Amino acid sequence: MHEAQFDQRGSSIRWTESGGTPDDAGVAAVYVHGLGAMSAVYHAHIAADPALSGRRSLLVDLPGHGISDRPQDFGYTLEEHADALAAALDGAGVRAADLIGHSMGGAVAIVLAHRRPELVRRLVLTEANLDPHPPVTAGSSGIASLTEEEFVHGGGFARVLARVGPAWAATMRLTDPLALHRSAICLMRGTEPTMRRMLMESPAERVFLQGALSGELPGEEELTAAGVRVETVPEAGHTLMFDRPDALVGAIAARPV
Repeated sequence: MHEAQFDQRGSSIRWTESGGTPDDAGVAAVYVHGLGAMSAVYHAHIAADPALSGRRSLLVDLPGHGISDRPQDFGYTLEEHADALAAALDGAGVRAADLIGHSMGGAVAIVLAHRRPELVRRLVLTEANLDPHPPVTAGSSGIASLTEEEFVHGGGFARVLARVGPAWAATMRLTDPLALHRSAICLMRGTEPTMRRMLMESPAERVFLQGALSGELPGEEELTAAGVRVETVPEAGHTLMFDRPDALVGAIAARPV
């Protein structure tokens, strides 16, 4: 396990790492999970696929999630998550990251590519959040519909855990409730400029994977016109890495080390 400090109080963001050689020269695949998740649970099987054999891989847990610290006075904005992720990349000596981001993790990856473009050579996004105020669901919007007091101390966290189903609840219950709520609020609020605009203007190579079971990707034409390669993956929903791991592996492997 590795760690790097991400705030002035000494809080640490942590990750596990595999593969790579001294000749990698700072190149790495960096996996970033979604809201209430953990990178190893969602992406370890992807990084271990034979098609990606030998690549240096970092499985990073964002602040408040998994094995990373969960400071109570942290804002958990997308920008703060991105800065913490940058601290992990700096600490790991990564200078050319292929960021593989799912859902909120995709939004964080986009913001990092905007704020620290020198760190990112490629974005591989699986159903990343691109716009503020997404449709109401049992996920981020369901969490954000409650006040912080209701969610953290009034039983809201337990009610959401019961509603999201056992697979997501398995990692969500390991997330700090305050961090989860603030992250959801900030994800709903979005960024300025929007994540969509940042993605469209990014100089990095960009791939966006959309599960066919999730419906059409809003604004696909403008993304494509901006140079984003959009791929709709049959028989896959929001958790594409579980539904069609081969498609995600193929998108990552399309770029040589």
